Amino acid sequence: MKIKKILNNNAAVVNDHGEEKIVMGPGVVFQKGKNDVVDPSLVEKVFVMTDPKQYNHLQEILGTLPEEEIAVTQQIITFAEKALGVTFHEHIHIALADHLSFALERIGKGIEIRNTLLEEIRILYPREFQLGLHAKRLIYEKLQVVIPEDEVGYIAMHIHTAWKNAGMRHKAPEKTAMIRDIAEGVGQVAGVLDRRSANYERLLTQLENMLQTDESGRLRNELNPELVAMAKMNFTEAYTQAREIGEMVEEDYGYAFTESQLVVIAMEIIRIDHRLHPSSD
Repeated sequence: MKIKKILNNNAAVVNDHGEEKIVMGPGVVFQKGKNDVVDPSLVEKVFVMTDPKQYNHLQEILGTLPEEEIAVTQQIITFAEKALGVTFHEHIHIALADHLSFALERIGKGIEIRNTLLEEIRILYPREFQLGLHAKRLIYEKLQVVIPEDEVGYIAMHIHTAWKNAGMRHKAPEKTAMIRDIAEGVGQVAGVLDRRSANYERLLTQLENMLQTDESGRLRNELNPELVAMAKMNFTEAYTQAREIGEMVEEDYGYAFTESQLVVIAMEIIRIDHRLHPSSD
């Protein structure tokens, strides 16, 4: 691998047997110049130009963002890949570095970072949230910056979205927002829920299970048709309320619920109502 262009001490554009690539690794081009040979043992990441736009964007980020920010971003990604036993799509190296740099700039200026999906992320994606907390420790250790938990949530979502072979995970932020809105609809009907309560956690878990699909896009957890028919007949008020929530969500997200899913929502309305108002039993 011969160096074509040095991006920073830890990254360079190289010529590898006639193919242009970006290589990254701690000190991979330290004290080297154009046409020098890169030591393969120092290379941790190799990017091939499959998407010219993303490839050029990655070059730009590596050449302009502070090296210490890029380095901590790579440590976060590498740790997450090992912890989850996966290889992320290369886009996360662009997205997370870009996002983290902007977040650090805002924190440095004293601008508050708010994440309206924080509790939903914490509940629905606990492994990714723990990796976000690890990122928080790394950022403090390497950059002496304390990031808020709202930012931990954003990092967790980047990790979640990057996770390969996970069905709808590329739509994770929208899906998480949709689950939150369904939960808010249930809360308006059955009673206001504390977003840190066990009731809220169970509700989110049920809604997430309700929306799960297999590789072909088919729902995994459809209820038995007889059970659906029985629930619709015996719990007409809750089912009507669930349908109203479904119509609201469909208008906002373009997602059409099945009767089985509406029954799940209706059952959650009944469960939460009974939990919050036991005297009505």
